[in-house]
Order: sequence, then C-alpha cells, then structure tokens
Amino acid sequence: MAYKKKLIEVALPLEVINDAASREKSIRQGHPSTLHLWWSRKPLAVCRAVLFASLVDDPSSHPEQFPDEKAQEQERQRLFAILGDLVKWENSGNEQVLEMARAEILKSTGGEPPPVYDPFCGGGSIPLEAQRLGLYARGSDLNPVAVLITKTLIELPAKFAGRPPVNPVAREKSGPNNGWQKAAGLAADIRYYGRWLRDEAEKRLGRLYPKVKLPAAGGEGTIIAWLWVRTVKCPNPACGCDMPLASKFLLSAKKGQEVWVEPQVDRAKAQVSFVVRTGPGQPPAGTVNRRGAICICCGTPVPLDYIRKLGRQGRIGGAVIAQVIAGKEGKIYVSPSENNESIPPSDFLTDLAAARISGYFNPPNYGYDSIGSLYNPRQRYALATFAGLVKEAKAQCLRDGGDEDYATAVATYLALAVGRLANRLSSFAIWNIHRETIEQTFSEQGVAMAWDYAEANPFSGSTGSWEGSLEWIPKCLELLPGGGYGTAEQRDATAAWDDAGKWLISTDPPYYSSITYADFADFFYGVLRQALKEDYPELFATVATPKAAEIVAAWHRFDGDRVRASQHFRNQLARAVKNIYAAMHDDYPATIYYAFKEQEVTEKGEGYYTAWESILGVLIETGLQIVCTWPLRTERVTGRKTTKNALASSIVLVCRKRAPNAPVATRREFIAAVKRGLPAALKGLEQSNIPPVDLAQAAIGPGMAIFSQYSKVYEATGKPMAVRTALAIVNQEFDAYLAAQEGMLDEDTRFCVAWFEQFGLREAPFGAADVLARAKNTSVERLVGDGVLATAKGKVRLLKWEELADDWQPGHERRITAWRVVQQLLKALLGSGGEDAAARLAHCLDGASVAQARALAYRLYAICERKGWAEEGLAYNSLVVSWPAIEQKMAQFAMEPSAQGELVFINES
Repeated sequence: MAYKKKLIEVALPLEVINDAASREKSIRQGHPSTLHLWWSRKPLAVCRAVLFASLVDDPSSHPEQFPDEKAQEQERQRLFAILGDLVKWENSGNEQVLEMARAEILKSTGGEPPPVYDPFCGGGSIPLEAQRLGLYARGSDLNPVAVLITKTLIELPAKFAGRPPVNPVAREKSGPNNGWQKAAGLAADIRYYGRWLRDEAEKRLGRLYPKVKLPAAGGEGTIIAWLWVRTVKCPNPACGCDMPLASKFLLSAKKGQEVWVEPQVDRAKAQVSFVVRTGPGQPPAGTVNRRGAICICCGTPVPLDYIRKLGRQGRIGGAVIAQVIAGKEGKIYVSPSENNESIPPSDFLTDLAAARISGYFNPPNYGYDSIGSLYNPRQRYALATFAGLVKEAKAQCLRDGGDEDYATAVATYLALAVGRLANRLSSFAIWNIHRETIEQTFSEQGVAMAWDYAEANPFSGSTGSWEGSLEWIPKCLELLPGGGYGTAEQRDATAAWDDAGKWLISTDPPYYSSITYADFADFFYGVLRQALKEDYPELFATVATPKAAEIVAAWHRFDGDRVRASQHFRNQLARAVKNIYAAMHDDYPATIYYAFKEQEVTEKGEGYYTAWESILGVLIETGLQIVCTWPLRTERVTGRKTTKNALASSIVLVCRKRAPNAPVATRREFIAAVKRGLPAALKGLEQSNIPPVDLAQAAIGPGMAIFSQYSKVYEATGKPMAVRTALAIVNQEFDAYLAAQEGMLDEDTRFCVAWFEQFGLREAPFGAADVLARAKNTSVERLVGDGVLATAKGKVRLLKWEELADDWQPGHERRITAWRVVQQLLKALLGSGGEDAAARLAHCLDGASVAQARALAYRLYAICERKGWAEEGLAYNSLVVSWPAIEQKMAQFAMEPSAQGELVFINES
C-alpha cells in the first residue's frame, strides 16, 4: 500500500514533547482541565504534537527535494524546531507559531487536510488541539459528561466567537462596539450571570450559612468551612457516647501558626465537645486508622467491622469540631457554635439515591453507597438550589436579549460551575492542613473514605466557594481557539460509524480496569442533569450514565469475575477498533494512546495475559499494522497521587492499515526479519536520544511493525503465533542488541537487569517500572509476587539480596527467575553458609538455570563496574570468583547417597 510516510512514523523530538507535557501539568490558570474535572486527560502539548506529526510528511517521503540522509535530517530538524515552539503552553494562542504549523500541514496534505475524529473524546484534549491546528474536529463518547465537556471546548466557543455579551452592564460599558475577540463576550456573560446566580442563591440559602461572632477581636466573621468528624455510638454498654472518628485533630500545620482541636470529655454524660487550641502544645492523636478506632471517652478498641456494620445501617453520624473564619490577616479557627436553622427536605439526586455506587474505593463499605449519600443534608439542599438556579439564570439571559442557543450556552457553563462546586461540597472533601484549603472530592482516581471532612460555605468567596468554582471557567474560555469547526456527540464506539475512510483517527481509549469512568461520572451527572436536562434531553435521557457498553474491565459488573470482565473489555475494544479501521483515512496513520496500571488475568489453560497484549492483539487481528510506538509522559504524579500507583505514562501506537495482500510467514521467517530490521531501527531510536527506560518500550514499535506486516505468522505446529510470543521474540532481539550475554533470560530477569542498569537499587517512580514491565512482557504485580521487587507509596525498587529469605526453596515456587536465583545465591554465599550453602542451593536447580545464573552474574558485574558501584560489584564478583568452588561442591553433593533421591527443580517459566 503506497503512502507518504509521516513524521511520526520516523522520528519525534520526545524530550522536547515530554518536557512541555510535564510543565503543562503544573499550569492551572486558563488551562482547559480547569473547566471541569475529567480523569487522565492527555496534555495538550502531546495531543498537538501527535496530530502535527501525523499530518506532516517526513522528509524521506520527498527524495526529489531531500535526496540523501543529510538533507533529510536537516529538514527533519527544521520541522522539529516548529514542533518545539508549537508544544509550548505560552504559544497556545500565538497565531504566528500556529500559522507556521498550519502551513506545514496544508503543504503536506495538498491543501485539504482530513477531518480529525476521536471516538473516546473524554476531556476533549484531542479534538481541541485538532481545532487549534485549523482542522475540523469531531469527538464522541458514550459518557454524557465527557460529551458535554467536549462541547464546551470545541462547539460553543467557536459558535459564539466574536459575539458581544448581552448582559446590561457590559452593554452599557462597551456600547455598540462589536470588538469582542474569540469567546471573550461569552466569558463576560458567564461572569455576570454567575454572579446573578450566586446572589439569588444567597437570598434562598443565606440563613443556613450564618456569620459568627469573633472571639477577641469582636464583630462578625464569614465562615469559610465547617470541619467535621464522623461519629458512631461506642459499643461499650457502660459508655455509649457518640465517639468521634478523627484521623487527626490538627487543623493547621503551618510553622508558627499551628492550630488543633482538643476534645473535652464529660464521662458522666458520655459526651464529647471540642475546643480550638493554638500556640505551644501537642495535638492529641487521631482516634481512627486502618487498624480500627478507639473510643475517646472510655478507651474501648473498636474494630472497623463494627463501624462498617453501623454505616450500612445508616447509623454513622457527624459532629463539627471547628469553624474556619475569614480574618483580616488570614484564617481564624474557632470552636463550633450552634446553628439551629432547620434544613428543608430536598429531593435532589433522588434518581440516583437507589442506585449503588461502585469503583469509589471503600465508602460503600461504610454505607455511603449512593451519590446522594456522599453529601450531608445542607450540602444536598445547597447543590439542589444552585442547580435549579441555572434554569433561572438562563431565563434572565433571555430577558436581557440573548437568543435561545446563546442562553443555553451560558447555562451550560454555569452548570459546569455547579459541577465544580459539587467536587468541593461533599462530605468526602478533606481539609488540607498545610495549605488550609478544601481538597477536591476526586483528588485521586476515585473517592477514598474520609473520616473527617471540610464543609465549604459556597458564599465565603474563599476555598470551596461558588466564586472559586465559577471563575476558572471564563478564564479558560478566554484562551480557547474560538474559531474553526467542531462537534461533539454521544456515541457508542462499538456501533457502526458513517463516513468511512475519511478520518484522521487519534484517540485515547479506556484503560482496562484503571478508571471506571461511568461510575465516577455519576457523581457529576445528577447535578448536570438537574440543571440541563431540558436543554439537552437526549444527552440526559437516562437517570445515570450508561455502563453496560462501557469498554472497561469492571469486575464489579460481572459479580467479581475478572475473566468475564476481561473478555468483555477485549470483545468491546475489538468492535471499536473494527470501526476505527473502517473510518480511518488511507493516507494518514491512526494514533492510539494507551496507558494503564498493568493487570494480569488467568484463564484455564491459558496462563496469564496482560492488558498490553490485549490492545496489541486487537489492533493486529483487526487488520492494523503497528508502525511504531512512542513513550510519552502524559500523567501528573504530584500532590496526593504521589502515594498511589497513579497512571504515569502513555504509549502512542502509530498504526496503518495492513496491506490486503499481506503475506504469511513462518516463525523462522519472522525471526529472520526481526534480526534484519530491528538493529537499524534501534540505532535510529538511540540517535533520537530516547532514555534507556523508554528505549525498550519504543523497540516494540519496529518489532511489532514487522510482526503485523504479515497477515499471519505460523508456529511450527501450524498454529498462529500469539502476540505474547512475538513480543518475547522482539524482546530477545532487543536484548541481544544491547547485551549478547543476556541471551534467553526470562522476562522478569530482563526487567530486573534493565531496571538495575538504570536505577541500581534505588527507588524510582512506579510509572517508570510500569512502562518497562510492559516492554518486557511482564508486570509490576508479577515481579512483586515473584519476590524480586518492592513497591510502596508510588515508588519501586529491587529487593536487595540481604532482604531475601534464608530458607528459600525453589521447588515451592510457581516461577523461578534467573535474577532471583542470582540474588539467592548471593544470600547463601555471603551469609553464614558460604560456598557450601550456595552449592546446595545450586544443586536443587536444573543445569540451565545454573548456567543462566552464572551468565547473569557476569553481566551484572559488568554493569556495576561501568557504573562505579563498587559495593554491589564486589558481591557479583565474589559469586563469579567462587563459581569453580561452587561447581566442585555441587559435584560432590551429587555423589552423596542422600542426594540420589533429591528432587531437582526444573525451571519451566
């Protein structure tokens, strides 16, 4: 199939792109991610770079202009310079830079670039960047929240670009002048009607958010937040107090400004009150942790099972332990005061009240099993009021002269602001004692159980308030392209598509089981539906987000059956990829992002397989050829996520349609093709300065390109070769290229050697391990289970030989790795047992395992010598030096009568 190679099929300035992506993740003001929460959004820099490089020809496609490698490389560097400017955040609205990029796209596409389609649009990053590059952008998603977010990024700003605001204040100031640029007029109206909505809400809710009397200074102050703890009845019948479940009593950890709560216990009345303390002193320890709770009144230990039981009975209560007040010179903490205002009943979220939630970590275990249960009564009533006022704000916009479509657009952004408010107005939004702010409910990939939480005052003008929720939205709008064409629609990616063969496909499909988007999106769906269901009746037709067709391996939807969940994921993904194949333009490669925390699933007779194998297998079986793979940094791992194994990287798979007359190959022919093609490809990758931890993943690209160029590769048995086998062969040739002595070592050992060479025995980010494990056809989970790797708080390290067991029995292991054998031999040799212990251990292994261990010891010593790691090198040197003595003792043990009946473990891993 003849086509011009695109830049992304040959080379990318990965370091430049990854640096821009990393920097972008720390930018908040005006960034589209602040419009409304969506999970695992891709950085705009990455999406922009991938789209540009998918459309622009590589210089090698024009030998008439660039006849030799030197000329081609010169032109490639010119394109890299354009791309380097393009990915910078500060150039997102720089028309000079954007025009240079658009000109290159037009030149490479004959002036008729293809439209771009993302069938899993999520947070809208890919369609937005397509629009920024002057392309027609189309996004679709099964999830209505994702569709709405994408509409507000690519449809509405472009539709109303250049339009002046309709609110009376702006009209009076600007007069008849129609000089409003891009979506600035729409942004001005969002600010105006957002303030109008806030004022109306305060009229109706103000009595529930009273001011409080300040202690020493006198006067009244505005409450920023009420700080709550959950309570349960003490199980001790002699006590029976409402015992507070506080993870901590510290309120502010700022140095020199420490504030805490001191519980006051009245044992006679079995009551607890709370007093705020400042100055010198020590806050008391919390009363609950992962091991259980303790009653502060009587000291009775309380197991978590007891608390869970009461929670499922609806018997977890709450108590305010402090109030945070806005002071002239900072926040003031005061002891709780009485507020006897009754809260009217609210039918808010009744549609979702009966439906159990899943995928939220552990709140359902404690009775918080519906969306409505995640809010306290005042929060529910407040959100119902704000959501209802969106319709009234739209009516006011109509009265001020806005037409129906425009007023609906204003209402849509106001509804997103209510969604943003909900994220900090739930009983799972915690108080940050370092920043003295309210955290988002979804500050992680899910919702964790919160024993103490901060209830925001939406009228405070401070953290968690309406003003903070609203203002991010117009700031974002003012920086959007505000031009071009774009559409977003709700669509099941597995259903048939129209307009076959015309689209440039770039998409970010779901990540196996890492994120159950539909479960999470329900948190916002109820709020948005209440505000907008009359304006978007089709989008909000159901009472909850669609889940049955979602392409995720959600085990809870299959009664905990991981195999069925995995099969569902693979089958649905295959149907979606079939549609991608039919829709994609023959002249342009499709780009598919894939990032996940590796999973393994076991099926009878099939052993384990990984999600990485699933995506590769589906693409190849559908008729796509994987041309190359690019490791790109796309996930932020700061803040609370640093203690979790959050997503850290994406692999961009660049795919073409396989030729319809593609040949078949035997295993021998495939291996010969890999041996011929892979070294040159690896040399090119090294010249592009790919870091070692990424080189292994990038090597999959040319390897899979060879494998997927064939319609089938047959084993000697006549069966088609599995993707796992092909990956193993590619990895073997990659290893041979880097170090011939590593030979045919197992996957886990190849991971350990590559990791050791990069990081030694130091800790490194989980994401780096995850990327490398996928490249080696294994997983972090498997390596931990094999006893060679330790992982905690988002960090990974190799276990030192000193940490291993003294009485290791290889015959009891499901899988033996050469790495583990070497480390255990070091443990035996350098421990108290010496050469005798090492020889006895080696005697229990088969000859191949012993030979591999010896070869690996040489390889590891060479690495240590090159790296200057004297201490580690000495250990491997000792093993190598002792090897003759170990072999001699092994031979002696074999001659002993007691050895004749001993079991020798043959490693079949």
